[in-house]
Amino acid sequence: MQKRRSRYLEAGLLTIGLTLLGVFLASHIYGSIASRAAVWKFATLADQGSGSGVERAQTAGQGVDFGLWSEKRIEAYKQLLSAKFEDPIALLTIRRLSLEVPVFEGTEEPVLNRGVGWILDTAKPGEGGNIGIAGHRDGFFRCLKDIQIGDRIELATPDQKTTYTVDAIQIVIPEDVSVLLPRKRPALTLVTCYPFYFIGSAPMRFIVHASIEESDLKLDNNAPNSESRTTNKQEVTK
Repeated sequence: MQKRRSRYLEAGLLTIGLTLLGVFLASHIYGSIASRAAVWKFATLADQGSGSGVERAQTAGQGVDFGLWSEKRIEAYKQLLSAKFEDPIALLTIRRLSLEVPVFEGTEEPVLNRGVGWILDTAKPGEGGNIGIAGHRDGFFRCLKDIQIGDRIELATPDQKTTYTVDAIQIVIPEDVSVLLPRKRPALTLVTCYPFYFIGSAPMRFIVHASIEESDLKLDNNAPNSESRTTNKQEVTK
């Protein structure tokens, strides 16, 4: 009798364990599929647009890697999977860091939990000037801890794809908005909080500066010029 109860107990525990494993795997698969929704939508827009666009092969079959993310950021991301967002305005890719992320307009918390955000009052993706993009240090932009001078960053809009080369990395106080001012040539500036693994509200900002490559400079000169843009933000967004 005792052995029979033990077998029933073991069978019950095994069933519960398999059920929980199934739920976890289903959730993970769903997250990977849903995480590509914005990128797929962007790829569709690009296929319908003109210029270089974005090849579908760049976006197909790749899920978000949560390996570097904090549990808090993963949970915030998953809670927004079913939320409705405006179409992304660009796609940011850093191949060496295996980063591919949609760029949405603005830097509100829901935006930064779903992707990365274009900083208002900086040049817009597809324009000249200095394009500012912000992301969370414990989410999509945590991989920036491993970025190096010389790394290439691709920024694609539905009309074109532009490549930038990282030429400077610095750490500044949040109030230093000079990092977002126009540079001598078309540029891209990535912003996130620092230190990357700081507990609580991080006190500094990690800045990645990248300049347009020569091969893309002629194309960019034909885009709307936004060198006259200035930023009136009181501090660099995180």
